[in-house]
Amino acid sequence: MKKNKVFVACDSTNILKIKRIIQDTQNTKIKIGYKFGLEFINSKNGRKFISKLKNKITFLDLKINDIPNTCLATVKAVKDLQVNYITIHISSGLESLKAVKKVSGKIKIVGVTTLTSIDNKSLKEIGYDKKINSLVLNQAKLAAKAKLDAIVCSAKEVRLVKNVFKKEIITPGIRFSSKKNDQKRVMSPVEAYRNGSDWLVIGRPITNGNIKKNIQKLINHLSQ
Repeated sequence: MKKNKVFVACDSTNILKIKRIIQDTQNTKIKIGYKFGLEFINSKNGRKFISKLKNKITFLDLKINDIPNTCLATVKAVKDLQVNYITIHISSGLESLKAVKKVSGKIKIVGVTTLTSIDNKSLKEIGYDKKINSLVLNQAKLAAKAKLDAIVCSAKEVRLVKNVFKKEIITPGIRFSSKKNDQKRVMSPVEAYRNGSDWLVIGRPITNGNIKKNIQKLINHLSQ
């Protein structure tokens, strides 16, 4: 039976906590990867820790967003870490997306659509005329045109983007309960997989409190 896949968000600068997260999330039921964001990689020992992490699926969530030359230079600068996935904002434009994909080698380039902390009201405040669904669909088309390996979107938009993007879809904003924290567009793990998500990104619902119990809670939730 195919295993469900989850990236655990390692959102901390505390190496001991990260080690505990990795240790306590080991299980035989769910395929686990580890997502490291700007908070960790910019910490004093973050880069060194990732460079020594072996036999784990690693996701470097840099969310690169810049001119093409800076984007590709950034990917080149972290290739020695030998991570599996790196994110870039699709809003950086087609040229940047193509430039990064060209130099990525074995690293999978993941296009980030519209953040799950954003809703239609937020978009209007930023200055976008489009609604969330329309914007995300357009971004997914651009990711496909740039031949990216995966995209990040809310689980609410997965069915929509699967019409135009045929590779891996990674969905953050996953919650076991109605507690959203700073997220706006959220969904439960079961709903997200049902919609067609390939990978879920889960942070606080796993890493806050007893990690082993939280993993078991997730396993139980998915077996219902």
